[in-house]
Amino acid sequence: MEQLTVPPRAAHKTLLYSEPARDLENLEADIAILGMPFGAAYSPRSFTNDQSHTPQTMRDISDRIVREPDHYDFDIDGPLLQGREDIRFVDCGDVLPDLGKPGDHYRKAELAVRQILKAGALPIVLGGDHGITTPILRAFDSLAPITLVHVDAHLDWRDEVDGIKEGLSSPIRRASEMAHVKDIVQIGLRAQGSARTEEYEAAKAYGAQIVSAYELHEVGMKAILDRIPDGGNYYLSIDADGIDPSIMPAVAGPAPGGVTYVQARQLIHGLVKKGRVVGMDIVEIQPGKDLACQLTCVTAGRFIVNLIGSTIRAGYFDHK
Repeated sequence: MEQLTVPPRAAHKTLLYSEPARDLENLEADIAILGMPFGAAYSPRSFTNDQSHTPQTMRDISDRIVREPDHYDFDIDGPLLQGREDIRFVDCGDVLPDLGKPGDHYRKAELAVRQILKAGALPIVLGGDHGITTPILRAFDSLAPITLVHVDAHLDWRDEVDGIKEGLSSPIRRASEMAHVKDIVQIGLRAQGSARTEEYEAAKAYGAQIVSAYELHEVGMKAILDRIPDGGNYYLSIDADGIDPSIMPAVAGPAPGGVTYVQARQLIHGLVKKGRVVGMDIVEIQPGKDLACQLTCVTAGRFIVNLIGSTIRAGYFDHK
């Protein structure tokens, strides 16, 4: 009988056609996606925010980020996995809160990343708001010293907001307190956020390299990369509002003049070549504001593509 119809299209169950992997204790992977939709809320109304929808939204539009994984991609000089059938690319799903144990999802997220690292895989984490970076980064103590490279319009050095110390305004302050974090480089700062003068002075006293968006545009990303110590273990945290809103408009605080796509791509490829990128997160996307063409989520996905392709080309997974 002639088949006249096809099944209705279903959303992607994983990001970028990766294999689902739920058994983290026995994980076999080279590159692992992890969703962390929820941070630490500042108020009852913000327990569920728009950022919490991002991990699934990005999975749903995988075919807009990469149309076909085996097609040539000019951003990475080859297909997504560089034609390597041996690369194990998986999606571990999302870490969700337990309503009976408030805050326990931070413990579970840290443990999930530890298990990904134990498997020898590169974790790429989809937020969520920027509070998620705190538990994720804690898991990297075995890879000390870590250089934290932070792309953001905002400083994120608040000690606490309404008594909450691990929320979206505090991840870099919390990182500065982790013994395994040695250097902090913050790129793309501009306009206003939650930081006051005292937070700026605390960041400078710590020794954070603070690079405004305007300094970046004046000297170029290569000059900024040259300031980052060579041969390091780099954790890259990208807040969507650090990127110019012309390409990532769906954020809570859009500020003109941000990091361009070309600059962000140069940063990713540059870090991969000068040392080892050991993890990355992308946070603070609000899909409800991304309805016109989903450009913000597509751009975030393209950052992930650049990290995947460049790490494979650099030989990160050749000797496992």
